[in-house]
Amino acid sequence: MDRKTGNVGGIGLGSTVNINFCSSCSYRGNAVTMTKMLETSFPGINVLLANHPPTLPKRLLSKVVPVVQVGVIGIVMAGEQIFPRLGFVTPPPWYFSMRANRFGTIASTWLLGNFMQSFLQSSGAFEVFCNGELVFSKLKEQRFPSEIELKDLISKKLASSRIVDGLGDIWS
Repeated sequence: MDRKTGNVGGIGLGSTVNINFCSSCSYRGNAVTMTKMLETSFPGINVLLANHPPTLPKRLLSKVVPVVQVGVIGIVMAGEQIFPRLGFVTPPPWYFSMRANRFGTIASTWLLGNFMQSFLQSSGAFEVFCNGELVFSKLKEQRFPSEIELKDLISKKLASSRIVDGLGDIWS
């Protein structure tokens, strides 16, 4: 029981805030900071953190990239054996260009592939839900919320979800 207000629990008791963030964008630190602020501002609130996955096409393409990387590296290293087995008498002209600079081809394939995979696995999201309702979306706003702004948005959402009974007590 809180002695100052006489209430059992806290302002956020029974409420849940979900923060879905892009873990590959390193937004976890922001999510943890916001979690601490919300737990301090709204005692009793339950804050859940989760990764916000990228869209399905981006996820599928990110699975194809390593296959292409290994394929290119395999062709560069063993093209003389691979092309005859595929039915080519002589390798195509582009193979000789790649083979002439093996290190450059392999390094470029590796670096570009990793860059593409990193891009395809990021969603850029920082979505905040209060009791299942969207409160803030970085994908829509194209910016992060400030701590004060998020505190105000959650406060308004919690205030609008409270019910007053006939005795004057407030229930969440």
